[in-house]
Amino acid sequence: MADHRNANGQPPNGTATGSGSIYSINLDNFRKRLKALYSHWNEQKAELWGSSGVLAVATPPPSDDLRYLKSSALNIWLLGYEFPETIMVFTMKHVHFLCSQKKASLLEVVKKSAKEAVGVDVVMHVRAKSDDGTALMEAIFRSIGAQYKGFGNDAPVFGYIAREAPEGKLLEIWAEKLKSASFRLTDVTNVLSDLFAVKDKEELMNVKKAAYLSYNVMNNIVVPRLENVIDEEKKISHATLMDETEKSILNPQLAKVKLKPENVDICYPPIFQSGGEFDLRPSAASNEENLYYDSASVILCAVGARYNSYCSNIARTFLIDATPLQSKAYEVLLKAHEAAIGMLKPGSRISAAYQAALSVVEKDAPDLITNLTKSAGTGIGLEFRESGLNLNAKNECVVKAGMVFNVSLGFQNLQCESNIPKNRNFSLLLADTVIVGEQNTEVVTGKSSKAVKDVAYSFNEDEEEEETSVRAETNGSDPFISKTMLRSDNHEISKEELRRQHQAELARQKNEETARRLAGGMGTGDNRAVAKTSADLIAYKNVNDLPLPKNFMIQIDQKNEAVLLPIYGSMVPFHVATIRTVSSQQDTNRNCFIRIIFHVPGTPFSPHDSNSLKNQGAIYLKEVSFRSKDPRHISEVVQQIKTLRRHVVARESEKAERATLVTQEKLQLAGNKFKPIRLSDLWIRPVFGGRGRKIPGTLEAHVNGFRYSTTRADERVDIMYGNIKHAFFQPAEKEMITLLHFHLHNHIMVGNKKTKDVQFYVEVMDVVQTLGGGKRSAYDPDEIEEEQRERDRKNKINMDFQSFVNRVNDLWGQPQFNGLDLEFDQPLRELGFHGVPYKASAFIVPTSSCLVELVETPFLVVTLSEIEIVNLERVGLGQKNFDMTIVFKDFKRDVLRIDSIPSTSLDGIKEWLDTTDLKYYESRLNLNWRQILKTITDDPQSFIENGGWEFLNLEASDSDSENSEESDQGYEPSDMESESESEDDESDSESLVESEDEEEEDSEEESDEEKGKTWEELEREASNADREKGNESDSEEDRRRRKMKTFGKSRAPPSSAIPKRSKLR
Repeated sequence: MADHRNANGQPPNGTATGSGSIYSINLDNFRKRLKALYSHWNEQKAELWGSSGVLAVATPPPSDDLRYLKSSALNIWLLGYEFPETIMVFTMKHVHFLCSQKKASLLEVVKKSAKEAVGVDVVMHVRAKSDDGTALMEAIFRSIGAQYKGFGNDAPVFGYIAREAPEGKLLEIWAEKLKSASFRLTDVTNVLSDLFAVKDKEELMNVKKAAYLSYNVMNNIVVPRLENVIDEEKKISHATLMDETEKSILNPQLAKVKLKPENVDICYPPIFQSGGEFDLRPSAASNEENLYYDSASVILCAVGARYNSYCSNIARTFLIDATPLQSKAYEVLLKAHEAAIGMLKPGSRISAAYQAALSVVEKDAPDLITNLTKSAGTGIGLEFRESGLNLNAKNECVVKAGMVFNVSLGFQNLQCESNIPKNRNFSLLLADTVIVGEQNTEVVTGKSSKAVKDVAYSFNEDEEEEETSVRAETNGSDPFISKTMLRSDNHEISKEELRRQHQAELARQKNEETARRLAGGMGTGDNRAVAKTSADLIAYKNVNDLPLPKNFMIQIDQKNEAVLLPIYGSMVPFHVATIRTVSSQQDTNRNCFIRIIFHVPGTPFSPHDSNSLKNQGAIYLKEVSFRSKDPRHISEVVQQIKTLRRHVVARESEKAERATLVTQEKLQLAGNKFKPIRLSDLWIRPVFGGRGRKIPGTLEAHVNGFRYSTTRADERVDIMYGNIKHAFFQPAEKEMITLLHFHLHNHIMVGNKKTKDVQFYVEVMDVVQTLGGGKRSAYDPDEIEEEQRERDRKNKINMDFQSFVNRVNDLWGQPQFNGLDLEFDQPLRELGFHGVPYKASAFIVPTSSCLVELVETPFLVVTLSEIEIVNLERVGLGQKNFDMTIVFKDFKRDVLRIDSIPSTSLDGIKEWLDTTDLKYYESRLNLNWRQILKTITDDPQSFIENGGWEFLNLEASDSDSENSEESDQGYEPSDMESESESEDDESDSESLVESEDEEEEDSEEESDEEKGKTWEELEREASNADREKGNESDSEEDRRRRKMKTFGKSRAPPSSAIPKRSKLR
């Protein structure tokens, strides 16, 4: 069965697109494969083609059935698409197409290529809808007759696919015409299989992608689902498992595979069998019986996925409390399967593969020969079973490099003694997709393990261990090792226990990785911001440039950005950037005062910059006040100084931001090669500056980047593909917007803002409020119609965005972008949780490679590969919320805190972290991570020797009670941590480049001498006093311990004071 959606959507170089059609034919492939067809035809004409001089291929109408046809396979192999109800006739001088007008317009582009490749002319016979095609068929026959006129009465031999019965009126008439004509007929079904047998590089890549999807579905969907069902003893039918697995193939993201859904399909409905009823044929079906997993049971699973119409297959057998016969049979089958794969080498006979498997069974288990399948598989590609490439004992064809096989071997209907009817009969099956290479054979589904230890499960760990030890002692042979047990002594093991085992292994790997990185000098350095510096501030180069004084009043020189103050009879200029704040006030005598406070280098809020370091002996003016009887003039002066200062600060800020930008490559606009991919009426975040009305713009995908522009000339943003780190597409579901989001490697400027995150979005609903009305009926026709309009609008917007994303993904799939690894990622809403990453609560959602929040600003994008560990804090009984701290591999980065996550999300987050191989720890309190990271970077050797991150292991720390007081020195409440951070941020942010908000601060509050204790300081003192005092009901020991903890938090621990925890054994 071929599907139109399996063809390539975006035409690469060397392709042509039919007029008005979304389909394109790859002309390079067409030329290459048409030449291969004619070469094979000419070279093997007598031996394989039955001396045919004409080849006719008739493709039937489309069908909903899952089927594989030689005619469809030839269509896809040659043209890239299946052309239903189309007749192709090949001769040595012409290629005839009998088809509809729409197909003919698409096929027009192959005329020149056919002439260049093999020197044949392409002739189109366009059939109208009401035409049965009889006249056109006779025209084709006349053309063939004219071509062979010189051969006397010898009519040409007509090769056709005899095994495909004609379907539809057109093909029925064609079959009758063919049989009634004077041509001799011969069947070419098998020779087409020989033609398709050796795949080129593009075909092999399609097979590898299909196999990649197949084994990931097996590893990430089928096996975890079976383990969950067996572990929790659920009842589920084979048919339900089949449906769930089929959905994961059709939506590859569910299996953690980045393939476009429109390019994939199933080879056959996934097969699940158990309970004594087994059928090893690919045509087998999953029945409605429940999965049977009692002791001594066998479960068969088979999954086949297609990519761009190329097939792959994988099958595995799972053993539950295997009997000796089952264990022995599986080990023999595994050895025979490997032997068959080993014989698939260029130059060997196909029969050798089956003979190798048969020899293994004859040697190791001769009594099982009668149960061995009669074939070891078939060739696979555009067809699931390529006739002529059966891996049986009689096939003497030669194996060639580029061939692909589905190596499928099994034992059918084995019998064992049991009182349970469902256990008496069992079968075993193994299947893999194998590519024959020039040097070696590649098992492209081999990453799904078929080793005994990974497919055998045991219900009772004690019995399994005892049985293993007995076998090891008695015969000295290797024990039969089963997979991690799903049952313990109490016949119950929780998901938490499985997670704990996996996390212990992750902890070991993480500590080794961190030790290597620290030993190499990575992740170290002082985690402090560098004080910003300003350029030399010069208002006037010489005295002659000063403006003339005006009655010794305060003057503002807009041109030179200076404020001239009358001091002791002279006008003294000050650059506006030296002014920190300016304010005015009026007393009871109607006297107005203006107070100007300057930056003084070296004070807590004004760190040293380049100017102060050059003039270290200079004396600075701290503040100056003036009195005036004219309140209007005072207010004007204050307003002018603030406006000028705001302008200068904004300009210097933008200049400083642009100075740190990485130079981007120049955007190459799409020219005649292809039309740019366009998405209109989008809003952008961050927004452009300016006071005018905001207008939407258009996003275009060009040769090497995106361009967003509005109708205003200065509102334009270019985003290079090479600068994109992550691309996200989030359709509107419960949100009000549909969006595209780009997280970049290097900052760019959007307007006058420097950013690493650029977002384009459309509001899918208008936010409106009905005024003055009471409640409307739920059955109000107007209300229903309005809701329907909103749904239609949302669906249309989502579809437009999806179409844009698909086309861009196709563009990124071209060879020149292979190194960028770009593809739009989509958030997985079902894994999302609420939390506070910044100041407001937001819905945070994982993707396949990131943790994101893309609706509220500021955006949150955390790359999972950059995370060192995750610490879940304030986790304990009775807590409604907990916090998540993300520690990055780069220890120079501050940790990321996500606060106030509901405790109901804890298990889901643990499960997600575990499945993404992220090591997490739990603690009952918040930790002072700035001090911890500083201690690690100061003395990495001690950190490694003390067990690495295991000091965070709550279980290990609980067992070490005598060290509890020492370990608490690493803890610090979240309010103290946030306060210390805010103070550091405040001290680091003062410079010429600063926020506009501080201009509005009152000058008295700015002065250090006049500051009293803040509310936060008073609150902290009160909370410390409460902790020391304790509740009346507390014991003296509790009070003493709380006092020790408070004392430990109030001061920084020494450099070697990372709490030591006992190591996890």
